[in-house]
Amino acid sequence: MVALEIEVDPGEVGFDPARLQRIDQHFENYVTTGKLPGWLALVARRGKIAHLSTHGMRDVESGKPVETDTLFRIYSMTKPITSVAAMMLYEEGAFELTDPVSDFIPSFADLSVYTGGSARNPQTRPATEPMRIWHLLTHTAGLTYAFNYLHPLDELHRRAGFEFGMAPDLDLAACCDAWAEIPLLFDPGTRWNYSVATDVLGRVVEVASGQPLDEFFRTRILDPLGMADTGFQVAASDADRLASLYAADPQGKARLHPKHEQMYDTAFQPPKAPSGGGGLFSSARDYHRFTQMLLRRGELDGVRLLGARTVDFMTRNHLPGGADLETLAMGSFSEVANAGKGFGLGFSVVDDPLAAKVLSSKGEFAWGGLASTAFWVDPAEDLTVLFLTQLMPSSTHPIRPYLHQLVYQALVD
Repeated sequence: MVALEIEVDPGEVGFDPARLQRIDQHFENYVTTGKLPGWLALVARRGKIAHLSTHGMRDVESGKPVETDTLFRIYSMTKPITSVAAMMLYEEGAFELTDPVSDFIPSFADLSVYTGGSARNPQTRPATEPMRIWHLLTHTAGLTYAFNYLHPLDELHRRAGFEFGMAPDLDLAACCDAWAEIPLLFDPGTRWNYSVATDVLGRVVEVASGQPLDEFFRTRILDPLGMADTGFQVAASDADRLASLYAADPQGKARLHPKHEQMYDTAFQPPKAPSGGGGLFSSARDYHRFTQMLLRRGELDGVRLLGARTVDFMTRNHLPGGADLETLAMGSFSEVANAGKGFGLGFSVVDDPLAAKVLSSKGEFAWGGLASTAFWVDPAEDLTVLFLTQLMPSSTHPIRPYLHQLVYQALVD
């Protein structure tokens, strides 16, 4: 495997090298002050890596540093890969985006919508709109996450066994059937709520392709792109490369996650229900290749996963009426810097770079993960950026807006 390394002098692709060092100076302080255990930052332009740096530890307790081949839990950065898988099937005529989810998962045929009451006694009415595949891709399906702790329906998800991630005793089909029994937050297509929608989409991929999700990923996406480090489990031979997982204490300092041992052990076992919404492990090299495929509109090194116009279609704002997330999102997402930012088919999409008061470009698309990981692709600047660390939750520190301003201030061409 080719090692990950800087491929071009920053000045040759429009960066001021001294200004790029501000990225490292800023985030080194996060490690010094105990806010992060360690991190990796990668900035590429015009297809070449111009900045690559690591700092701190992948395991603080044993003193093992973050290295360029460290393996990370990427959590919701799994979602864009699942969305690509679904759109590959769409291109093959497996479904239309307007098809009801119930065509593939019958339990989603008769859905109800929450109208009031408690988790113990919810009031409901029939949904006025079927849940469709494009609702899953855009998080407008009316589903939620158990860990949101914001709504009675979140509690219903916890009672069904989805306290964190997938219910341990259910396969993916059974998980979907359990979610279908819980009322929706709203009629599909009317609001935006971050949810298990992409996990349901993963089940649609299984049914439409006739393959388990992990097999579809491996044979159709990961192997063709040379993403050998990415999967729903870590090989025992790679145990030493896996970063430990940390959680923020009340002061925002990184402490070993209270369930670290349990989560470490399960990392080496195949999951009963592979989570298309958050189950993958990956490395910087692998995810960099994925972002380069997206930047090149579906192709990398002669391997084409998607048509160019499909990628263009996926990375436009699909929210009803062209609304932004600040307007349409429920819960905590409406409280963060989401003004001017819509949502496409698997990615957030910048429509108005000025609205959020964060340096960015119109057309930039992105997402991040629960353990504070992040990436974005900026076609206007021919730019991709990747930041990997392991601190939960991702809202602990404003890593992503700071990373934006530090990257863009270094562009001087």
